[in-house]
Formats: sequence, structure tokens, C-alpha cells
Amino acid sequence: MTPTENRKTLANHPKTLVTGGSGFVGRAVVLELLAQKRAVRVLARDPRHPALEGLPVEVAQGDLRDRASLDAALSGCSRLFHVAADYRLWVPHPEEMYAINVEGTRNLLAAALAQGVDRVVYTSTVGTLGNPGDGTPGTEATPVSLTEMVGHYKRSKFLAERLALDFASRGLPLVVVNPSTPVGPWDWRPTPTGQIIVDFLKGRMPAYLETGLNLIHVADVARGHLLAEARGQVAEKYILGHENLSLSRIFQLLAEVSGRPAPRFRLPYWPVLAMAYLNEFYSTRISGKPPRMPVTAIRMARKFMYFNNAKAVQYLGLTLTPVRQALAEAVEWFREHNYA
Repeated sequence: MTPTENRKTLANHPKTLVTGGSGFVGRAVVLELLAQKRAVRVLARDPRHPALEGLPVEVAQGDLRDRASLDAALSGCSRLFHVAADYRLWVPHPEEMYAINVEGTRNLLAAALAQGVDRVVYTSTVGTLGNPGDGTPGTEATPVSLTEMVGHYKRSKFLAERLALDFASRGLPLVVVNPSTPVGPWDWRPTPTGQIIVDFLKGRMPAYLETGLNLIHVADVARGHLLAEARGQVAEKYILGHENLSLSRIFQLLAEVSGRPAPRFRLPYWPVLAMAYLNEFYSTRISGKPPRMPVTAIRMARKFMYFNNAKAVQYLGLTLTPVRQALAEAVEWFREHNYA
């Protein structure tokens, strides 16, 4: 059966596969699909993951590094949201991150192309996009190269995004979304941004290194995925972001919604970077535990990661929730679940 014939067959039995459905963004995508009464299958290494508990989804146990498990998970699915990724700012064995983010993406998209999946939304990140770094927001078209990627996470996602666009050129109907920095409830791991919120709530942020981020409610990111599925153009990229905020402003908002004081002292860049190298050396050579200050995070802080969401707003119809509300919901969830 050809991919085109298979797409016609799948259209009569629509089911959607979500990779990373137990993760922060992936779970939000699953909830949006369920709200639309969609039949959802989640690819997960742990079929009993607590983030999936109580959700009316089918769970396919598998791994992005195992092509056979991906073929089985995609069987009967007409739509695919590839959200899964290894998202860490420090990795003791970088090859593991590339195996998941790059080769895992290759395995999955090859399976989707072979099975004739009729729509794929690939979750990238704004970290793969060009960014002037001086406060001027980057766009989907801002020039960028692999050499500008700081750290293994960004490099692996940059390579994976290029791979996804190559599959689109080979006939896979794929759209790319580039979320900025999602915040909100159910950041169970938590993500590096969620960890900043947790540390703030615990009073572990007496000082800060100024930078800039684009924040967006995780539910808006999820809705953006479904809008990209319905309205996005094949091989196009769409930034899913909202408010560009300095870190000091983010702490002010957290202070307002949490009742805790914002840090008052701003740290200089170079001494902090030196401390980060020492911290990472200790983690790598002695403790084996993740460093409190990953070098990648400090190096990334030199650029204000601001982005323009106009393309997603105009062409996808992306609607947005105030970031203050997103932060308030994140604070409430972390407190309810005893993170702080």
C-alpha cells in the first residue's frame, strides 16, 4: 500500500499519537486533544506514569530509539504530535541526548512517512531560531547557524528541526512549532524554568543574573499545536510565545502572585560563569549529580531570548493568556504538590 492509499485508509479510523505525552507540554497537548473528543494514543517508556493517571488515553509502551516500537505505536494513527525530547541543560553523556532528540526523531518520522500519516506537528523550540540577543525579538526567519547553538540541548534540537524539515521536503505533511518558555501547572519534573520558580518559592534566589525570556502559558502552547495541525502550512515554522520579560520583571510578578520577596541583588556575568564551570566540574568528576548552575544556562543568559509571535497570531489564530496568570497557576500547583 502506498503512503497516499494508506492516508485514505487512516482517514476512516482517525487516531492521534502523541510522543512525550507524560511531559509538561505533551500532557497539555493530550488534554487539548481530549477536550476535542479525539482518540489519543500516548507513546511512553513508562505506561504507568503518574502524569497519565486518570486520562482516557491508550498508552503504547515504546522508545524513540526502538523503531519497531514506533511502528507499532503509529499503527492506525492518522495524526502525530512529536513532542518528546530530552530537555536538560547539563548531561553527563551527551550522546544519549542526540540519540533521543536527533536519531529518535529520524526513526519516528521515517515510520510516519512509511505509514502514510496525514499530518505531523513537530515540537521544536525557539532555541533553534536566530536571535539578535540585544532585546530585538527574533522571528522564524532570523538567520541562524549551528555554530550559534549553545549547549547540547540546543544543538540536538537544531539538528532535529533540520531533519524534520527534510522529511517535509520528502513528502511528509509536517509543520514545525517553536515554543518559547512555557509555564503553568503540571510541570512535574520540573523543567529548568519550573525549577527557577520552585527555588524562588523556597527562598533559594537571593540574587540573580539578569537575562530576558519569552514566557507563555503551557495551555496556550498546547492550543498552538492543534492550531498548527489545522491551519499550519507544511514545512513552515511558527513561534508559540507571548510576553518578552526580563528575569527581574519575572521575579517581580512571582513576588506579586506568591507573596514572597523578589531577589534584590543583580550578579555580574563573568564571576558567575566561572562559578558555573567549577560547579559543573564538581558534578562531572565528583558528585555525578546535576549542577546547581549549568554552564549552558549561564552562557544562554548573555542573550535576551525575546521573540515575535506575530506569525502564529496572524496565520494560526493563536490566542494568549496573561503570563501573570500562568505564573500564578504554576505557583499554586507547585505548592499544592509540595514542591515548595
